Amino acid sequence: MGFRLTPQENSFYDLFATSASHLVEGSRELTKMLGADIGERDSIAARMREIEHDADESTHEIIRKVNSSFITPFDREDIHGLASALDDCMDMMDAAVDLIVLYRVGDLPAGVADQVEVLSRMSELTAEAMPRLRSMKDLSEYWIEINRLENQADQTYRRLLAGLFNGDFGSDAITIMKLKEVVEELEAAADAFEKVAHKVESIAVKES
Repeated sequence: MGFRLTPQENSFYDLFATSASHLVEGSRELTKMLGADIGERDSIAARMREIEHDADESTHEIIRKVNSSFITPFDREDIHGLASALDDCMDMMDAAVDLIVLYRVGDLPAGVADQVEVLSRMSELTAEAMPRLRSMKDLSEYWIEINRLENQADQTYRRLLAGLFNGDFGSDAITIMKLKEVVEELEAAADAFEKVAHKVESIAVKES
């Protein structure tokens, strides 16, 4: 493996690390949204859109790099897949923030904070894992923990849905529908992080 890589190829690892760093930034803005007043939410959403735009640029840079490189550090299809999976995580978090603003959601159920806490941890773990793609070592703890967190997110999501339909957060049908879409987007973000972990595991197995 060590003789296969060239200095030019190393830039892929830097690009993946940059892409994952945007997820950490995005999760921070998502966390800010939890305790924000209605008047503060627009500025948080605007910052989130900037981060999402930067994340898109990182994804495009990876794709351009693949298309212009004669040699890549691992399979081109896997590079495309990992870049796309990372981008999906950002898109889902951005969508959740956007929905909170667009739907003028009032107080968020306490369980939403639990969802966001999991996403923040997933973001940090993903950002920490990307540099280890260089050696393909010490990655198993990453995907095992992401899988555990995704199971935790599933449980929180089911409890939130039950609470919504059982009237724990009021009986107004429109409010319930709005909250349901927000928690579903956050659940989709957790699923997206798990897909990144599965992609990393697949790449590591191939390259080992």
